[in-house]
Amino acid sequence: MPMSFAENLSKTLLELPRIQKRAIAIFVDIVLCLFTVALAYRLRLDAWIYPIGNQWLSYLAAIFIAIPIFVRFGLYRAIFRYVGWYALSAVTLACLLYGAIYSLIFSVIGITLVPRTTGFLQPILLFIAVGASRAAARFWLGGGYAAILGSSQRRRVLIYGAGSAGRQLAGGLASSHEMQVVAFVDDDQALHGNSLNGKPIFSPSKLADVLEDLAINDVLLAIPSLSRKRRNEIVDSLRGHDVTVRTLPGIFELADGKVTINDLRPLQIEDLLGRDPVPPESSLMAKCIEGKCVLVTGAGGSIGGELCRQILIQNPSHLVLIDHSEFNLYVIDQELAALKPAECDTAIVPVLASVTDRARIEEIIRLYSPATVYHAAAYKHVPLVEANPNEGVRNNIFGTRIVAELAEKYGADDFVLISTDKAVRPPNIMGATKRIAEMVLQVMAEKSSSTRFSMVRFGNVLGSSGSVVPLFRKQIAAGGPVTVTHPEVTRYFMTIPEAAQLVIQAGAMATSGDVFVLDMGEPVKIVDLARRMIELSGLQVKDGVTDDGIEIRITGLRSAEKLYEELLLADLPLPTPHPRIMRAREPLPDVQRVEDFLKSDSQFLQDYNIDTIIENMKILVPTLAR
Repeated sequence: MPMSFAENLSKTLLELPRIQKRAIAIFVDIVLCLFTVALAYRLRLDAWIYPIGNQWLSYLAAIFIAIPIFVRFGLYRAIFRYVGWYALSAVTLACLLYGAIYSLIFSVIGITLVPRTTGFLQPILLFIAVGASRAAARFWLGGGYAAILGSSQRRRVLIYGAGSAGRQLAGGLASSHEMQVVAFVDDDQALHGNSLNGKPIFSPSKLADVLEDLAINDVLLAIPSLSRKRRNEIVDSLRGHDVTVRTLPGIFELADGKVTINDLRPLQIEDLLGRDPVPPESSLMAKCIEGKCVLVTGAGGSIGGELCRQILIQNPSHLVLIDHSEFNLYVIDQELAALKPAECDTAIVPVLASVTDRARIEEIIRLYSPATVYHAAAYKHVPLVEANPNEGVRNNIFGTRIVAELAEKYGADDFVLISTDKAVRPPNIMGATKRIAEMVLQVMAEKSSSTRFSMVRFGNVLGSSGSVVPLFRKQIAAGGPVTVTHPEVTRYFMTIPEAAQLVIQAGAMATSGDVFVLDMGEPVKIVDLARRMIELSGLQVKDGVTDDGIEIRITGLRSAEKLYEELLLADLPLPTPHPRIMRAREPLPDVQRVEDFLKSDSQFLQDYNIDTIIENMKILVPTLAR
């Protein structure tokens, strides 16, 4: 349907550069200043007059007093931002200040040939005229014009992407009672200046202007093949605008290639962090799994659960799930049963057990004789382990030792430890227990001729129970504050599926004793992460200027918390055939010291002699600060 003259004119005005639109607004206000002075004379003298002598001063003063004040009060930043009560207050304050100065000059002091009543009348007339001009512009170019068309109650939507997905999404929204599409933005220069379904298509360079001028409530990203890098660039350009961002899933997640409103979901921080994943190598994914019995400890956890999902795809003969949490084990067992294809003959075996129970773990491993063991069971919350060091040592060090020794005893080919960046020069108990667990495997690798022991070290995974992301979501939903321990704290992040795939592939490349580190990309400041999550929720960060928004509160570093995490004990890791997996050059620990620690501290654990245990840990991990 061709656009009307009014639509064409409004589209032309909206597409003008910001500086030209501001110039038009200033010009209109200059005209209003001149007109309201003339009207004040008309009301006072009951006739239109041609100014003479000092009367010209009343015209010039109106311009040179009003325009600087209006600039100072921000009336030209964006006309459409100043609507409603906020607009009224901004215009009112500006006109009050203007009126005080203008009336002081022409009414209180007085100027020859200028009636004193003009000094009072003109500011009142200017206030009415300026307010009416803003309302008229908003009515014509914004929501009022849409209201004439019967759609003013719906949220105003901009679709980013005028391709096939964008067209289908716009079609689906055409009958929506909640949203109305008012414009498109697309990276394709050939589309700029055209219209789609009667809605204009803008260049990304005009995105900020379009958001303000069209009073956009929601931005819908309708480019399923969009890379994380480009998605980040788009989201960065939306920062500071009070809009909610939603997205379509990736092209491979859309079942039949057709797009509907139901496919829309809020844009999550997971969509922005990390990199576009490298497709896994099928040969590496299957090498230690296909047709074999695979055992996963901590199977109900974030990483353990995703490992199980990825392992199931490779069709092992048995998938043995070990977890000491009844609920977590139940959830992952039910999920895997639902995911399992009808033609898949993998036997899924849920086992409720603790890795610290040697007799129970031996019974399980002897019964199923797993060829591959992924050891993900660990206590990983730094403050909790710091408060409960005995259990951290028991589970993370001695639990690892128990599972590794029994895996070797019953003929496992591969044992892969899921480690953490917190094991590198750790100041806290949790990191130290993970570092000593690595040492235990390194010592066992030196002595074993049958089982390949390897470790895979990486940073935070998005959405895990130990990640700050779920905590921030809860805090934002509660209205804040969002708590950050220190403004300079940085962490590495990776999505759970990518981390699990890389763990499996690293284990398949291992020779005994290898320590692998995953390429985590660039570290992220936690305070920036909090800020982006708040903005993605369609909210603003409270900045001290306004009481609106979500506060980011700095709480101070926790006990033994590091500002920066590391992945390597030594520099220059060795490359592997996979671009995201590196082989660390780790020094072999002192075998005798590790064995002495294991012998002595097993008794200290029984006696809950934690002070002695920590002193012994410091011998192996000198960076332990406690």
